[in-house]
Amino acid sequence: MAAEDRLDLPIVGERQSLREQVAHALRAALITGEMRPGVVYSAPVLAAQFGVSATPVREAMLDLAKEGLVEAVRNKGFRVTELSDRDLDELTQIRELIEVPTVSRLADSARAEEFERLRPIAEEIVSAADRADLLAYIDADLRFHLELLALSGNAHLVEVVRDLRNRARLYGLSQLAERGSLTDSAREHLAMLDALKSGDGKAVGHLMGEHIGHVRGIWAEH
Repeated sequence: MAAEDRLDLPIVGERQSLREQVAHALRAALITGEMRPGVVYSAPVLAAQFGVSATPVREAMLDLAKEGLVEAVRNKGFRVTELSDRDLDELTQIRELIEVPTVSRLADSARAEEFERLRPIAEEIVSAADRADLLAYIDADLRFHLELLALSGNAHLVEVVRDLRNRARLYGLSQLAERGSLTDSAREHLAMLDALKSGDGKAVGHLMGEHIGHVRGIWAEH
């Protein structure tokens, strides 16, 4: 296998089923853009990188195909589905419409203890950014945002955002890493928690809007 074709995938363990672990790792690689749109990936080749048999990889890829993230290519493997800039912009707009007002309404100094429980995850995001580990960043970032949204008490909203994030491509993360600004973006999670604890909903909304724009690769002036 050519060096440029090798993905930075983890060796999977025993905590979850192999199928779930492989699907999780592949989804993160898709979201960051490490798995490239239009490229066909072979289950046996990916399995060798994971250190597992091809069966859980095929099963995981079929799960991703059901989500529309990849498509099966007969006798070859799976091709990563391409998304246009318009698709990505529209997914980002939907995230903004849902997440900005939802998180803004959570701002309440009386809920400081709930917000503090998320601080270790926010610090984990910063640590991943410091290492420029995009897959770890994606994992911790997803947990942070979904657990924060869960404080709204709306489980359906959380699942909608989970689906939006799984279908998105956060190519902005690679740009941030190249610019040396990924840690700055990571620290936005800590700033968000501070604003939530202070009860400043307006500041929370501003931070959330900027953060979603940064991971999309939008550098608009505010």
